[in-house]
Order: sequence, then C-alpha cells, then structure tokens
Amino acid sequence: MLGRLARPLVQRCATSITRDAVAARHISTTMLPEDVELLRKMCWDFAENELKPIAGQIDKEHKYPLEQVHMMGELGLMGMVAPEELGGAGMSYLAYAVAMEEISRGCATAGVILSVNNSLYLGPLLANGNQEQLEKWVSPFLDGQHVGCFCLSEPGNGSDAGAASTTAKHTGDGHYELNGAKAWITNGYESEAAVVFATTDKSLKHKGISAFVVPKPHEGISLGKKEDKLGIKGSSTCVVNFDNCMIDEANLLGKAGDGFKIAMRTLDAGRIGVAGQALGIAQASLECAVAYSQQRKAFGKPISTMQTIQSKLADMECKIWGARLINWHAANLKDNGHPFSKEAAMAKLVASEAATYCAHQAIQVLGGMGYVSDMPAERHYRDARITEIYEGTSEIQRLVIAGNLLKEMVQ
Repeated sequence: MLGRLARPLVQRCATSITRDAVAARHISTTMLPEDVELLRKMCWDFAENELKPIAGQIDKEHKYPLEQVHMMGELGLMGMVAPEELGGAGMSYLAYAVAMEEISRGCATAGVILSVNNSLYLGPLLANGNQEQLEKWVSPFLDGQHVGCFCLSEPGNGSDAGAASTTAKHTGDGHYELNGAKAWITNGYESEAAVVFATTDKSLKHKGISAFVVPKPHEGISLGKKEDKLGIKGSSTCVVNFDNCMIDEANLLGKAGDGFKIAMRTLDAGRIGVAGQALGIAQASLECAVAYSQQRKAFGKPISTMQTIQSKLADMECKIWGARLINWHAANLKDNGHPFSKEAAMAKLVASEAATYCAHQAIQVLGGMGYVSDMPAERHYRDARITEIYEGTSEIQRLVIAGNLLKEMVQ
C-alpha cells in the first residue's frame, strides 16, 4: 500500500508524468507491481525536474541538498518501509530498491542520503526497537525534516566490524558512558540521531558489541572535519567522536551483545539500497552516452551508427539489466521473509561494478567532452567509485557470496 504521505503525491504524479518521461526508459509494467511502477514513474519525474538540474551544482559546491531532502520526505521517500501507523509509507523493499535507482539517477548525493536514513538508521530501529523507541526515534525521522546516521566503522577497523574499539560502559545508575571514534559517517553533520555500535564486554569479542540510539547534538559528542571526497560531494562525511558521552540505558537497541548481529543484518538489507544507487549512476551514464552519441557526428554521421560505439552501449545495457534483476530478486526475497544475504551481496557487487564500468565507458563515448565538468559523465565516474567501497567492499561481497554458496552446496 502507498503510505499516508506518499499516496496523494503519487496519485498526482501519475497524472502529470509526461509521455517523454515514460518513453525515456521503458520498464515493462508486467515486471513490477502496479504500486511500485507508479512509484517509479513518480521518482523518475522528481529526478528529472528537481535533482538533475541541480546535481552539478551540489557536486561543485559540496552543498547538502536540504530542500530536495525535504521534498523527498513529503513524497514519503525518507521512510519508505516504515509502517503507516508510525507515519511511514509502508511500502516494500522492492519499492525502496526501485526508488533508490531513480533518485540516484538524478543525483547520487540525494541517493546516499536517502539510503542512509532508510536502510542504516531506520532499518535497525524498525527491526529491533521497542514501542517507545519507535515513537521517539523513528516517527520524527520519516518526513525529511530530520535524518539519522549509522556509526559502525572506526579509523582502525574498516571491514573488520567485529573489532570495535569504541566502548560503552554501564555506570550502574541507569546510564552508559560511550568513548571512542567512528569514521566515514554519512550525514554526520546533518543527522539528529545515530545508531552507534560499541563494545560492552571486551572478553566476548564480537559477541560483546551492543547497539545504541544516540541523540545529536549531545554532550560528549564532537564532529571531525568534513572529508573532501572524490564523489557524492553533497553529503557530509566525517568522524564522530564520543568523549565520556552519557546516554540513558533505555537507548540500548535490542539486548546487550546483540550489536554485531544487528549491524550485519542491517548491512545485508542496506546493500540492496546501495545496489539501487549504483544502478542509478550506471543508468545515468548510459543515458548520457546515448544522448551524446546521437548528437555527435563524425565522418558525416552520428557516432551512434558506428559499430564500436554500439558495442559499448550494448554492453552497458546488458550489465545494467543483469544487476537490476538480481537486485529486484534480492528485494523480493527480503519482502517474502526468505534469506537474502547472498543475493544482496551479489546485487551490490554486480551493480557497483556495472556503475564503474558504465561510467568509464560513457567517458570513452564522449571522448574529450567526457573529461570536463561541462558534461555529467565525469561526475558519474567519480560518484560510481564509492559504491564498490561502502557498506562492504567488493572483496567483502565476494567473501559473503562464496561463504553462503559453500554452505548451500554442502547442504
């Protein structure tokens, strides 16, 4: 069902989608449920009119797209899978994957902000929060006026999430004291709450990690400098420091020691969102290459008529659709309560590598024009690279896939 926030705007957009918008990229409606197809068209229209025109400026000025985040909230996109009774859109993970692709096609920065709030912040709260936590930390974060962040990575642990050096010490008076630092935190400056993972019992190693929801700003929390990144420059990324940060024990998410399991399950689902972002970047790269090849003439005819260019475009389309179908499959598995860890890792792996490939090939098609910021191809190239790194590198995805495959084959 379409959520309370999304429904009237989806209906309005359904009547305002232009023929050009629908014709620009046809996805057979038989492949998607009716409500998801309607959502896709709405997001396509929003990306065309509100994101693509300002994506270059956001990149050049490192500008957080606050107005557009608010608009995404009004469309119900900032809390897509949250239930309607909490104020969310109550939609499927397939719908979320589709929306992530269309939004990221318009602006990869907007895509990562959408992803972090939906997958990494709201995801663990919806799966593990009690009623009081849901009302306090979920409902206010569904309309785009407030966003959250996810504090797992540390300066020294990277892919080894079980080696958390940030600690949470129970003080005995109803509080935990947090100390440590979290690195590479997306939405670090704009977020008003964080899901934080900290060690509560070092002797238990990864089984001694617990999860907490922490308000921001808060006494004992400080932020490092904004990182000057290669791509997705409109989203803030920084270190979040905890220095004798006291939080109420009611902010413990799940049970003490559940943190590592919560983090891994969150990342499994988050990879579907990142795959959607990567697909959006890949699709934008393909559309840029196709448009240029039809306009640019060489030897008296458009270069799109040349076999070498057509081969590149064909390979790009095949890689995009292959990754897209795997991602939709992973989302469907999650929606139907089936194991999806392997498929989510597969989706992220092939989608992120497709994004890098398509962005690279788009520059080749554009030639010199692909190397200058007058055209979006070079921005797509820079934005694509992060999708092979965050929420698990491509190397980690291969380990997840192989580990699950070997278990399945033994069974």
